[in-house]
Amino acid sequence: MILTPSLLVTGISGRMGQAVNQAAAQAQVPVAATHDAGQDLDLAISKASCVIDFTIHSFTRELVAAALKNGTNLVIGTTGHTDDERAFIHDAAKSIRIVYSANYSVGVNTLFWLTRQAARVLTQDRFDIEVTEMHHKHKIDAPSGTARRLLEILNQETGTTYQDDVAHGRLGNIGPRKPREIGMHTLRGGDVVGDHTVLFAADGERVELTHKASSRLTFAAGAVRAAIWLEEQPVGLYDMQDVLGLR
Repeated sequence: MILTPSLLVTGISGRMGQAVNQAAAQAQVPVAATHDAGQDLDLAISKASCVIDFTIHSFTRELVAAALKNGTNLVIGTTGHTDDERAFIHDAAKSIRIVYSANYSVGVNTLFWLTRQAARVLTQDRFDIEVTEMHHKHKIDAPSGTARRLLEILNQETGTTYQDDVAHGRLGNIGPRKPREIGMHTLRGGDVVGDHTVLFAADGERVELTHKASSRLTFAAGAVRAAIWLEEQPVGLYDMQDVLGLR
């Protein structure tokens, strides 16, 4: 028997909050409460078994503290967290169930998996690696959380680091490309929901892995799927790769 969570949807007046509300209705998962800035978080969280949050990183600490107090599951889709905020989430997962993922799209998580496999075959002794992402003009963090996750995967597979080897754009007379460099390029404009590409370029050939999202409902449906999956898991920290069985 599959357990069904009762949801608290935060940021309900925002675009992602509305998408999560719609996705929950389509999946026939009850939304027991909603929350917006300035409303009573403790009251809202007491009504639900799982919170789905796509708001802003500065709200995360308050939300996680409330979830710890109530023993509530968390599905966190917010991006742009500081190192301290990420550490707080990791520590909280010792006591409650948390899915914390840069992206809840099934397609994007397949892109994560494909990127890891490609980096093992298309090695840096022959292939240069570049990452591009584009989002709507209202997005406040850059690069996107999804792009950061792609870079983490590439760093892991190539033995490079974000601090030393990732180049954010290029300007001026910078000389030839460094052998272990990974380029990162961020575009913003219009109403683009989310485009991500990982490019492997060698002399004579190149391979491009691309995902393009056209609806926020894709991410919202994945988050609802994660909330359902989390009901039957032990306490711990998970991501969408775990939910989809891609480990």
